[in-house]
Amino acid sequence: MKRSFVISLLFVLLTNGLVWGQLTMKKQQDGIKIVDGSSNVLFYQMHPLNKDGAYERCNYIHPLWGLNGKILTEDFPADHLHHRGVFWAWRQVWIGDERIGDPWEIKDFDQEITEIEFMKDPDKTVWLKSEVLWSSDKWKQNGINKPYIRENVSIHIHESTLKYRRIDFEIRLIALEENLRIGGSEDENGYGGFSVRMILPDDVQFSGKSGSIKPEDNAIPSEGFVNISGTLGKGNSKAGLAILDNKDNPGYPQNLILREKNSMQNIAWPGSEPVALSTTEPLVLKYSLIVYSGKMNAKKIAKLADE
Repeated sequence: MKRSFVISLLFVLLTNGLVWGQLTMKKQQDGIKIVDGSSNVLFYQMHPLNKDGAYERCNYIHPLWGLNGKILTEDFPADHLHHRGVFWAWRQVWIGDERIGDPWEIKDFDQEITEIEFMKDPDKTVWLKSEVLWSSDKWKQNGINKPYIRENVSIHIHESTLKYRRIDFEIRLIALEENLRIGGSEDENGYGGFSVRMILPDDVQFSGKSGSIKPEDNAIPSEGFVNISGTLGKGNSKAGLAILDNKDNPGYPQNLILREKNSMQNIAWPGSEPVALSTTEPLVLKYSLIVYSGKMNAKKIAKLADE
């Protein structure tokens, strides 16, 4: 995986940390850490990271911290070494009748971050934006891997309140080749898309607008969000993470794949049947995370989803 980057001038200014209100962005060796006051928020993995030369990945979030400083995510978990914090990936990539890679399991797949940009809104929220090119050893031009998808990611980080912090994601995918399709796993689960690999406590609970949700082997219908709660705070205190689907997303509400241990939590789209990507109009996917302490009821989460 290449390591070249085109970085805006603002990246240089952030080398030692630049404070806007309470939010601080700090460049570190492999990526960007975002801090809210004295509290860690998230780390964006910018440079390629691998385990013993395998499963090389970038363009994801790990760690994601809770409000009281406890790490909520995992990277390179022993049961699924390809899982990586907060990530978005698909099992199938096709150009015409040729299958050219598996971004989910990081097989025949490379990513190159070509641009990084930071912005501040007047409301003191912060945007982290990146441009990423997808390529594969199975798709070459003149013996060189040829990029086939351009991905533009916007991560919008809000200052925390006393009880919660909001992080919004917008993922835009545009094909650089004609007749390109992406899809989830080729089974009844159809997993793939926006995912969070969490550290799950023994007392983990899942809920939605209508109450408790029981994880099943297969994908289950969603009401627009899933609330994952339990002893997720320091000292086994109560805390949680809500994953929000956006009403503008294709197929809203997208199905959920939930696991009580040893796996990711996935808003699964498009499922096992691949969808075509345009070379002119990007596919736009939007999701949000609500990281909170204590408890948060469904009415409050639904209100945040509507916002």
